[in-house]
Amino acid sequence: MNRPLDIWQLDAFCAVMTTGGITAAAQLLGRSQPAVTRQIQELETALGFALLERSGRRVTPTEQGRKFYIEVERHLAGLQQLSERAGAIRGGAAPALEIAAIPAFAAGLVTQAVARLPGIEQIATHLRAVGGEEVVELVLGRVSDLGLCSLPVRSPGVQVHRVFEADCIVVLRSDDPLAQRDVVPLQALDGRRLITTANPYRQRRHVDEALRDVGLSRQTQLDTNTSFSAMGAVRAGLGVALIEPLTPAGAPVEGLVVRPIDVALPFRYGAISRIGVTPSPAIQDLVEILSTVLIEKVSGLRISELADDELPTADVKPVELSL
Repeated sequence: MNRPLDIWQLDAFCAVMTTGGITAAAQLLGRSQPAVTRQIQELETALGFALLERSGRRVTPTEQGRKFYIEVERHLAGLQQLSERAGAIRGGAAPALEIAAIPAFAAGLVTQAVARLPGIEQIATHLRAVGGEEVVELVLGRVSDLGLCSLPVRSPGVQVHRVFEADCIVVLRSDDPLAQRDVVPLQALDGRRLITTANPYRQRRHVDEALRDVGLSRQTQLDTNTSFSAMGAVRAGLGVALIEPLTPAGAPVEGLVVRPIDVALPFRYGAISRIGVTPSPAIQDLVEILSTVLIEKVSGLRISELADDELPTADVKPVELSL
């Protein structure tokens, strides 16, 4: 397939995936049902694979259709941004803030920083909460001007403007006996159900190594894909959570308390942008304001050198901050 894809066909496919049916998609788009059906069929012919499985009036996406939808949604969002930017240029407005952040930042800290940005009422802002790998993809694809993610970032196409480091904390219910302690010994968690995040190559690796070092094993494992979900599990009485400190600092949950542990488990994060693209003044200001918010909200936040085995391929521009 060498010819460009038809934007109207892509729009029709997105509408079907969003609404769950051809009829509903046609109503959403203001087109006839036969027109939407024809556009989907033409798109499938152009792609060389089926997007939808049809059973009477019901349609369900194929596995290839699900994968393709992820790409289509991302690119159509980029086109929408392009339209908005054209409108901003035409009207002399400030360019939009395009930010991609992992949930630890997006849960509350980024929005607190955005709220302090001068003139933000006049600036369109798009914040996407996605996984770390997708943050890098959005920055590389110029969909997002600023990325906030965990390190390392092994991509030669991005540069790290600021490196943040903070230690793992334990999240407990307020009625937990350990909540009375100022610092919780890791050994005190022996026999407790420990809730952590699921990615074995990021935060969970640090936690698992620390548990092995003190001879503890994870009891009836419970993993979640975000720290916020781990906090919800703690509130439900499913255990205690060992997670990064950014999420509870940005979005505290009633009935839970946060305590440091007696073992240093550092997590590292970076503010990244695409190499060769100078961040706008607003993005530069936002990074400075976010740094201030993190210092205020995250106990023990620091700027540190990356370990040799965790150096990103990207250029690192360390900045000293006063704590």
